[in-house]
Amino acid sequence: MTKEEEEKPNIYKAYVSKKVTVILIGIVATIVMFLISVSVGAVSIPIPDIIATIFGGGGTSLYERIIWNIRIPQALTAIVAGAGLAIAGVAMQSVLRNPLASPFTLGLSSAAAFGAAVGILLFGAGTTGSNIADAVVINNPYLTTMSAFFFAILTTVIILFISKIRSASPETMILAGVAISSLFSAGLMAIQYFVDDTRLASIVFWQFGDVARASWSELGLITLITVICFIYFIYKRWDYNSIDAGEETAKGLGVNVDRTRLIGMIAASLISATVVAFLGIIGFVGLVCPHMMRRIVGDDHRFLIPATFVCGAVLLLVSDTVARTMISPTVLPVAVITAFLGAPVFLYLIIRGRRS
Repeated sequence: MTKEEEEKPNIYKAYVSKKVTVILIGIVATIVMFLISVSVGAVSIPIPDIIATIFGGGGTSLYERIIWNIRIPQALTAIVAGAGLAIAGVAMQSVLRNPLASPFTLGLSSAAAFGAAVGILLFGAGTTGSNIADAVVINNPYLTTMSAFFFAILTTVIILFISKIRSASPETMILAGVAISSLFSAGLMAIQYFVDDTRLASIVFWQFGDVARASWSELGLITLITVICFIYFIYKRWDYNSIDAGEETAKGLGVNVDRTRLIGMIAASLISATVVAFLGIIGFVGLVCPHMMRRIVGDDHRFLIPATFVCGAVLLLVSDTVARTMISPTVLPVAVITAFLGAPVFLYLIIRGRRS
């Protein structure tokens, strides 16, 4: 055995170790940011009191109510929603072989928002109120999610049809996403036109993506769907690696590309629909996080998917914390922060693609 052959296992171990370290650092960052997020706000809570309250070590009744009823559900929702949108983005970019793909840029978020509005206002899946606390109350989360999912799947079918056209470039796909978003935005405007002033204000408020509006039950449903889809994406990691090498290569390796693409898009649509149904439209997380992690851990989906999962959790958690504290006591919707972050990255990717 030559010296180079002897060193290959060590090189591979170093390769894997580096990527695993990045993921572990991300997990630690998520935990630290979670404690900071729960700590800051209109009422500042010391981190030792948070830890004591979580592990049943005591704490004032005021702190306990704030922590368990407001801060922890909001922070956990940011973690789960961010992770879900991020892995939906990385899956869509892989199966469509489009670096600009994400639930927001391809119109899935707008379609899901229209579907959720239809479920809430026309099918009685929710009620609308006159103030921030009860702007939109979801009475039937399953009907709302299914309504949002139906329109997201309708958009997925259109996107898959366009992707079959051989001349469809990434820019063409994004233009199709713009057209789809405009179509469903028009549908939302039509709904708004025929409702009364109170419902109109509630619909407009609900469209601003915000993790603060989720309760424990809604968090549970978002978590369940995100975890199931994450497990599926991990299971399909080798297929996604093969598709990245080209469709013909993937087919030569025994991958059913059409089925993998269809199921991957359905899973991404389900995550997007669930998040939008409960939280509103939160853009660009599914676009930014995969590209950030590709620069750090590379294109190997064995590491890219979990790294993107963690990155999405940290990004949305940080964004939510900034939104709550930047101009305190006024609280901004988290979608405002993600839009300010994601729009420049999106423009950069388009310009870079043009140059290449």
